[in-house]
Amino acid sequence: MFAERYRNRLLSQKQAGLYRLPPEVTGKEGKHLFFAGRKLLNFASNDYLGLSTSDELRRLVSENFRRYGASSSSSRLVSGNYAVINRAERAYADFFGYEEALFFPSGYQANLGVISALFEKGDKIIFDKHIHASSVKGMVLSGAEFQGFNHNSLPHLKRRLEKGKPAYTAVLTESLFSMDGDLLDVRGFVSLKREYGFFGIIDEAHAFGALGDRGRGLGRGIADVAVGTFGKTFGLFGAFVLLPGALKEYLFNFASPLIYSTTLPEAHAASALDLLELIDRCDDGRKKLREVSRLMREGLRREAFQVAGEAHVIALTIGEENRAAEISKGLLAEGIFVLPARYPTVPMGKAMLRISMMATHTDDDVNDFINGVKKVYGKYEEVC
Repeated sequence: MFAERYRNRLLSQKQAGLYRLPPEVTGKEGKHLFFAGRKLLNFASNDYLGLSTSDELRRLVSENFRRYGASSSSSRLVSGNYAVINRAERAYADFFGYEEALFFPSGYQANLGVISALFEKGDKIIFDKHIHASSVKGMVLSGAEFQGFNHNSLPHLKRRLEKGKPAYTAVLTESLFSMDGDLLDVRGFVSLKREYGFFGIIDEAHAFGALGDRGRGLGRGIADVAVGTFGKTFGLFGAFVLLPGALKEYLFNFASPLIYSTTLPEAHAASALDLLELIDRCDDGRKKLREVSRLMREGLRREAFQVAGEAHVIALTIGEENRAAEISKGLLAEGIFVLPARYPTVPMGKAMLRISMMATHTDDDVNDFINGVKKVYGKYEEVC
């Protein structure tokens, strides 16, 4: 009975162009991935500065794991509250300009744990409709009333804020949106926050390390809570939350993913400390990332493609789900790896190619991508 249900659902996914099967990666080398012996230029990575494959980070991480071991073997509240973790969290709070920081095993768990713990029935959460799925799940678990506002529309957010003012209101948004690639209007957000006094959570997972002064993101001094990940620009794994001191104590007592998960190992915290130094001196990499991202946007627009994005995440609109999947597949034959973003990640009928730029990409890489898209897109149009 269950097996038949699962088969039918998978069949429906395939017919709708929404079926997902992760490709098996056999290796990674800088800006390239290896699939079945083929070397492909990677435009699907969130490794924006290329740190995950840097020899320096590999050496530091390996030394830390040799020194500290591979596991903390316990949750934070049992025997996993190691001094090196506390030291690393204080360093992150200082670097990003917050009172405290708290490490989580993943970005998904960070958003889930923070939002489900901080809010409850009687509270109101107003959220950008394009926030991460983990934030949505956290809202559902919180029991709070929640209401979306049109993506990156501060006028619509203002109308939502004016409609009823419960004692506890929070706004959830992102500084750099993971699919659309557009940026939060920081000044406008600050103005609304001053006027309405809401509690603001800004997800900076795709901004920290890559945007802002010394890679410190865009929400410093604006967000009450900011969420970042180690698994993107930082080239590691896990996540961190920046927050007021009193909230760290609160989350230790009420955030289920923190209470009931084995904490990240000491070696991770030691590596996180090393990463702060690397990130702090990556201005050249951030500059290169800005330059190649601009070249990609301008080059695609010159070829009359519909493109969105203001930074290193670029959305190339395709439309129909099967078409996006076929164009992605066609680009594989051209030696280019980029994945389609399809429903439910984006609205139905608005599938796109999500292009992730890296500081290690060159002008020639950008040209190869644009020429590849033109070639594959043209072939697809002829077939249709």
